[in-house]
Amino acid sequence: MKHIIILGDGMADWPDAGLGGRTILQAAHTPYMDLLAAKGRCGMLKTVPDGFHPGSEVANSSILGYDQRKVYEGRGPLEAASIGVSLDGDDLAIRCNLVCVEGDMLKNHSCGRLETEEADVLIKCLNEQLGSDRIRFHTGVQYRNLLVVKGGDKRLVCTPPHDIPLHPWRPALIKAAVPEAQETADLLNGLILRSQEILVNHPLNLRRKAEGKDMASSIWPWAGGYRPAMEPLGCTFPQIGRGSVITAVDLIRGIGHYAGLKVLDVEGATGLWDTNYEGKAAAAIEALKHDDFVYVHVEAPDEAGHDGDIDVKLKTVEDLDARLIGPVYEALKEMDEPVAMAVLPDHPTPIRLRTHTSEPVPFLIWAPGIEPDSVKVYDEFSCREGSYGLIRESEFIREFMKI
Repeated sequence: MKHIIILGDGMADWPDAGLGGRTILQAAHTPYMDLLAAKGRCGMLKTVPDGFHPGSEVANSSILGYDQRKVYEGRGPLEAASIGVSLDGDDLAIRCNLVCVEGDMLKNHSCGRLETEEADVLIKCLNEQLGSDRIRFHTGVQYRNLLVVKGGDKRLVCTPPHDIPLHPWRPALIKAAVPEAQETADLLNGLILRSQEILVNHPLNLRRKAEGKDMASSIWPWAGGYRPAMEPLGCTFPQIGRGSVITAVDLIRGIGHYAGLKVLDVEGATGLWDTNYEGKAAAAIEALKHDDFVYVHVEAPDEAGHDGDIDVKLKTVEDLDARLIGPVYEALKEMDEPVAMAVLPDHPTPIRLRTHTSEPVPFLIWAPGIEPDSVKVYDEFSCREGSYGLIRESEFIREFMKI
C-alpha cells in the first residue's frame, strides 16, 4: 500500500455569520472531500502540542510524526535547509519576513503580492548595507526570507507578523527570554529599524508605491533556532523507501528535506489563490508511480485566512477539491498498486481572527476496501462523529501508515 497526504494549510475555520453560521468547509462545494469522507473514516486531530505556538512548522511536522519536544527549532532552520543554506552549530537561522509597515502600524505580513524576484533585489540590498561576517540575509520565496546570525541566542520572544496585521508593531519587537539573549534581541531589533530606513526609499518600493501596491518597508525576524535533530521518515516507517513532498513554501520544503523526502518543483506553484493546482496533482500522480509516500501541501487557504478574505478562502478550498483532490482520486482508481489517501488541514486559520489557532482539525482517511464509518460529509463538525475520535500529533500518521 502506498500513501498520499493532501494538506490544505489553514483551511479549517470557525462558523461565520457571512456564511449563515457555517464554516468555510461546510459552505464550500467539495464533492470529492465529501465522497472520500463517506467512503472512508474520519476523526479530529490535535496537531499542536500543549505549550507550542500553532505555527505551520509545528503542525506539519507533528502530522508527519515528529515529537516537537525533541525536534522543535522554529521555522528558520527548516527554511534554511529548503534553500540550501548549511548551518554551523552556533548559527541562529531565523525567518525574515519582508512586511509592510506604515507609520506605527504593521499593515500586513506579506507586502501584498511580492514576487520572489522583487524580494531578491531587496535582500541583496540589505546584505550590502547590513550584512557582515556575522549577519547574512538569504532570499527565500516571495516575502518569506531568511536571516542567519552567527553565535545568535535562540532564547527570544518573537511575535509572528501574521498575528498582528493592522496593529502597532513597536510593542511586538523582539524580547529576550533570558538575560543572556538580550544582545541578540538588541541586534535583531536594530536590524529592523535600520531596514526601515533603507527599504522605504529603495527604488523598487517607490515604484510599488506609485503603482498603488504595498511597500516591503521592513524586515520582521521571528521563529529562529538551530539545526534540528530530525530523522528521515523511513527510520520510523520502513515501508517508506522513497517519498516526495510537493509545496510552494520553503518551510514545508525544509521539513521534507529533514524527513528524507525528495522536494518536487511545480511550475506556477505560488502559495496563493492562483497556485497551479493541476500541476501539483499531476506531480503527485507521477510521483506515486515510483514513490511510496507523497505529501502535497497547499498554502492558499491559509493566506486567504490571514488576509481575512472569506470569498478567496472559499474559492481556494473549492479549487483544492476540484482541481487537486479530484484528479488525484480519479487517478488512484486506475493505479496497479493500491494507494491510501488522507486529507486534512494543519491548523485552523479563522477568517475573523486572521491568524492560526490550535484547535483540533478534521481529517479523513480513505483507501480501497476500507470500512467506512457514519460520517457523510467533510467538515469540522461532522468529523467529530468519525470512528477515529480525537487523536493527537503523531498518532495520526501511525494510524495512517497501518493501512
